[in-house]
Amino acid sequence: LSVISDAAASLQNLSLARISYDPARYPKYLPEAYCLCRGCLTGPFGEEDFRFRSAPVFVPAVILRRTPACAGGRSVYTEEYVTVPVGCTCVPEQEKEADSVNSSMDKPGSKLLLSPSDKPGRP
Repeated sequence: LSVISDAAASLQNLSLARISYDPARYPKYLPEAYCLCRGCLTGPFGEEDFRFRSAPVFVPAVILRRTPACAGGRSVYTEEYVTVPVGCTCVPEQEKEADSVNSSMDKPGSKLLLSPSDKPGRP
């Protein structure tokens, strides 16, 4: 019976979210998701596939931040915009040879639409 209670206790400690705490923020407790794997779980048996990577999904949120000011005996709060991780998604892993934004121009077989002798047209 102690094995079952130990397993139940360890399951309660497992969470896909961290809880950040800030006493000057409303809400004081804010759950934040994080990715458990580097790759993505795919296939019929959930194997980790490193051709993909787990990436956090963020959403914008508005929180209230307490300021040192006081008005009418009450704390004054300001709006603050933050991004909160709410989950994970799979994205393709970038190719190793993709070093620049226009790396496809460096690959063999790509062609330029303009030649070096072309001049811009006049309006």
